[in-house]
Amino acid sequence: MSERTNEEWLRLLREPEAQASAAVAELRHVVRGGLQRALAGRAGVGDAVIDDLTQDATLKVLGALDSFRGASRFTTWAITIAIRVALTELRRARWKDVSLDQLTESAGGPVPIAAPDAGAHVARERMIAALYQVLDTELTDRQRRALIAELRGMPQVEIAEQLGTTRNALYKLTHDARRKLREGLAAAGFGEDDVREAFDIPSQGGMPSRGAP
Repeated sequence: MSERTNEEWLRLLREPEAQASAAVAELRHVVRGGLQRALAGRAGVGDAVIDDLTQDATLKVLGALDSFRGASRFTTWAITIAIRVALTELRRARWKDVSLDQLTESAGGPVPIAAPDAGAHVARERMIAALYQVLDTELTDRQRRALIAELRGMPQVEIAEQLGTTRNALYKLTHDARRKLREGLAAAGFGEDDVREAFDIPSQGGMPSRGAP
């Protein structure tokens, strides 16, 4: 049987539930195959996880039919959405037992004082001290918790859920926190490029630990 056209997919999936069941089952099969290929070799992702992700992703695709613009094949578009949904769910699963309090506490502790002749290590320790000084004194507790969690890689949806806020409100919260952090580091004589170079981190890099080697 020849592959359905984009128009046929949309028409069949928009039919009443009974008439659309065959097309939905085929969509689920397409999504599952795409997820199996995309997640092959990933630790902890077995058939049961793939089944759950397939169900979530299929529902997401069905809810997004009106956003399909026909710029690609429908199945390609559906698999792209499915992979995005799956990666988001896997990230959330990884962080589900980690609280903001745990992340904030793990960022604490005294900053070791390096010997004066330690060269670049001294500059790095001073930068760490300046960074945490800003976190501890210039940010609100809510800003500090959100920013540390974000820098450590916790998904925004999980941060927002733990803070009991919306994604939009979280964006503003962390935007203001990053601005304060930049201003505080600048006042201490450090720019963003200095921080990234000192810690050898990319633009989306993680949080340096106090006393990190």
